[in-house]
Amino acid sequence: MMLAMSHVAPAQAADVDNIRLWAAPDHVRVVFDLSDEVDSSVFKLDDPRRLVVDLKDAKLAFDPDDIDTGDSAIETLRTGRRNGDDLRVVFDLNRKIEPHHFLLPPTDQYGYRLVVDLDYPGEGALDEPVDPIAAMIRDQEMEAERDLRQAEAEGTSPSAALAKRDSQAKPHPKRDIIVAVDPGHGGEDPGATGPSGTYEKDVVLAIARKVQAYISGTSGFKAFLTRDSDYYVGLRKRTLLAREQKADFFVSVHADAVKSRGPTGSSVYALSKNGATSESARWLAESENRSDLIGGVDGNLDLSDKDEVLRGVLLDLTMTATMNDSLSVGGQVLDKLGRVNRLHRSQVEQAGFVVLKSPDIPSLLVETGFISNPGEEKKLLSSAFQEKIADAIGDGIIAHFRRHPPPSSLLAWQRDQGRGEGPGEYRVQKGDTLSQVAARHDVTMLALKQANDLSGDILRVGQVLKIPHS
Repeated sequence: MMLAMSHVAPAQAADVDNIRLWAAPDHVRVVFDLSDEVDSSVFKLDDPRRLVVDLKDAKLAFDPDDIDTGDSAIETLRTGRRNGDDLRVVFDLNRKIEPHHFLLPPTDQYGYRLVVDLDYPGEGALDEPVDPIAAMIRDQEMEAERDLRQAEAEGTSPSAALAKRDSQAKPHPKRDIIVAVDPGHGGEDPGATGPSGTYEKDVVLAIARKVQAYISGTSGFKAFLTRDSDYYVGLRKRTLLAREQKADFFVSVHADAVKSRGPTGSSVYALSKNGATSESARWLAESENRSDLIGGVDGNLDLSDKDEVLRGVLLDLTMTATMNDSLSVGGQVLDKLGRVNRLHRSQVEQAGFVVLKSPDIPSLLVETGFISNPGEEKKLLSSAFQEKIADAIGDGIIAHFRRHPPPSSLLAWQRDQGRGEGPGEYRVQKGDTLSQVAARHDVTMLALKQANDLSGDILRVGQVLKIPHS
């Protein structure tokens, strides 16, 4: 079988200055550094599996034996001449792949680049997918919340949406709160570069790993990384991974940079629907978003069955609630960061970062420090300072969820075990339904739900409910 794809460009002699690889769990990215634009053809062969890259009127300008294929689908790499002046590169493969390729024009940092992605059909982007029981519980919570938001958007009573899903109290799942920790940049995208040559992508991966370990080491929490090595993940795909893993929260870790070496300090950003709150925040958001030119998928909610006006209202309601939660967590994180590092901004900033645009998952972007400042670059390279920053980020997130635990979480169960049945409280019994508890206390189901920050409408045995005044 042969699948051929080609890119046509004006023929001119070119050198292949390097071939670089970045291995991810679900793909490997191969980048050809070129001295000029070239005609290219990329196709795969079976029996045995191979990927062939033909470059017209090109030659190698480095030793391909130095290429490390790492833990990827590429077993070996071979090169040879073809039709006299053309270069053929053959990748021997150890598994099925689906190739995609595109040519990138020169930038300040690079010349022409031919990017070839080898996707692994059926492979996941993460080593440990979400537990199916936890996924089902989160789906129920999020679906119930969307039903209520739709009723609000349509101007109809939420009672029907609540009654439709009214069911008897179930055993408490004591689920973990799931946090997506996103190390910015990676692979072909190094992010900012410090005065001594430190790459942002390396520093933030080190810090993100510490954040993940700290949060996962806390009872009632589980954190995962959107990337755990040096490869690129598209900006939209990062939020899609968070949604696939049913994350309760998403935090993206970065290291700031400006042309001046003077600025220092940490910053925390949440999404602003109306754009950035300052010119510097707007510039930063735009510079980060340009990374998505070399990857990314759309992770938006599926609202295709709703009309245009209703879609807009639904997204507005959902994003408003999500941004409020993001700002609440952001305040906690900023407070903790201020105890271990100077703050560049004393309040949570808001900007239009793509990774913050998940409508239904509260999200923050943390600029851990200015890698463009020589002193702060040195601090960011220190494992001890990385640990302090990571613990501060983790402490801020954990502090928020301890104050506002999701009803199905272990934290909520632990809180309720320490509570009695004082005035205005009711402990859920086996067989109870939301409608029965509401009727028994002469309040509406919606009032009961709102008083207890219920994201779903399933009660849990042993759960303690606040009973609002009727």
